[in-house]
Amino acid sequence: MAAACAIEVRDLSVRFGGAAAASVLAVDNASFTIAPGEFVSLVGPSGCGKTTILNLLTGLLAETPEGEARVLGKAPRPGNPDIAYMLARDSLMPWRTALGNAVYGLEVRNVAKAEREARARALLARVGLGAFADKYPKALSHGMRQRCALARTFVLDSPVFLMDEPFGALDAQTKLQLEDVLMDLWSADRKTVVFVTHDLAEAVALSDRVIVMSARPGRILADVPIDLPRPRSIRALQNDPRFHALYGRLWGLLEQGMAGHVH
Repeated sequence: MAAACAIEVRDLSVRFGGAAAASVLAVDNASFTIAPGEFVSLVGPSGCGKTTILNLLTGLLAETPEGEARVLGKAPRPGNPDIAYMLARDSLMPWRTALGNAVYGLEVRNVAKAEREARARALLARVGLGAFADKYPKALSHGMRQRCALARTFVLDSPVFLMDEPFGALDAQTKLQLEDVLMDLWSADRKTVVFVTHDLAEAVALSDRVIVMSARPGRILADVPIDLPRPRSIRALQNDPRFHALYGRLWGLLEQGMAGHVH
């Protein structure tokens, strides 16, 4: 039976710099839960602790937080195969082909060569890179490189995906294309996703819920359900008044959080 919570964060506070007077409180008393299969975005001003929360969930955070966090009922730990982490940079290895990059995580997990290559080729085809499996990163555009990074992430088939602004460096048109690709991949298996973004339109278009954080120290201002029907076309949403109403609500909350008016 599926766990009631895929991710649970309770009374989380993270301070950088130990107990020294110059220490920085990055996250302040944050609590939220995410059900299995939910797509939840974290939005908030730069420096509010969004990436810190992702790093905590992966077990990569050097600092010892107050409060607790659970991933599928267990404490976070480095190298957890239940988690796939996609960063803002594509981080492709220039000496490996698109296929070589896409199989890397499966290699680390000791999946047999024939299986990992078959799985990676299938994912490359799903993200539109089937004809580019043997090309090196220098021959790929920024958008194609992020498609490869998406394939490398989703081929792991982990139950939890953490994504830290994966489309933040892309131009507007490429970003819309990649959001549609991500929706197609996610809709097929409904993995649990925690998605960090500064783009409120992206957060509304992709998410089941959007958690809005204040300026540092990051506190949770609101947890906003996105009641737009699925499946969604990212382009069609641009003409949906409900999409714009949700965007406006999030923008108002974000402005409130930047001004420091935490209620």
